[in-house]
Amino acid sequence: MMIAHIHLDESGDLGWKFGSPYRKGGSSRHLTISALLTRAEDKYKPKRLIKNLYERYKWPVSSERKWFDMNAAEKLRFVEDTLALLQNNPEIICTSITVYKPRVYPYIRNDGNKLYNYMIGLMLLDKMVNFDQVIFRPDPRSIKVQSGSSLPDYLQTKLWFEHNAETKLIYQLSDSKTNKCIQFVDMLAGVVQQNYEDNNSDLFDKLKSHIGHRKLYFPDNHN
Repeated sequence: MMIAHIHLDESGDLGWKFGSPYRKGGSSRHLTISALLTRAEDKYKPKRLIKNLYERYKWPVSSERKWFDMNAAEKLRFVEDTLALLQNNPEIICTSITVYKPRVYPYIRNDGNKLYNYMIGLMLLDKMVNFDQVIFRPDPRSIKVQSGSSLPDYLQTKLWFEHNAETKLIYQLSDSKTNKCIQFVDMLAGVVQQNYEDNNSDLFDKLKSHIGHRKLYFPDNHN
């Protein structure tokens, strides 16, 4: 049986307050969702990468190190280590999707969960169909809004009825505080979000050819 493990996290928010700058009363202009896909036998490799960062920089193991807590040298080390990981392990997949929120239609904003589910589907469904079983682990704090249609039901329905795939989805919320694969994805999402939200492409440029990435609702002239 072909089994995939997918870990997911995000950067940005699902707010729609664009009258003030981000971090000064306004919402982020972008929302990035990132994911890590590994086979069961490879799951330890991203975990080891994060463990090595904790040891290298003597981060306290009693608390989770988030992307926004890291200094420039630590962020660069994560990117360089991730680049080496992906170059040496092509079966490990890192992927991401970013939405430019000011161009999201007003009627879609009324239920941000639908947008969130749609983005995850665009990012992951074509990869899930290649496996008999997918163990899907998002951080529960990533699921910030509620609606009548849950994410696992949405994905499973798409797999069975639109993709004609027999893939069975197993949905397991996993707290990033104790899951180093989700910590890895938090940092990956930070790299991508920094490119768009902060207009700083230095780290993203190093990784972009090794990760799958797509943009949603971007203006034609927006890089």
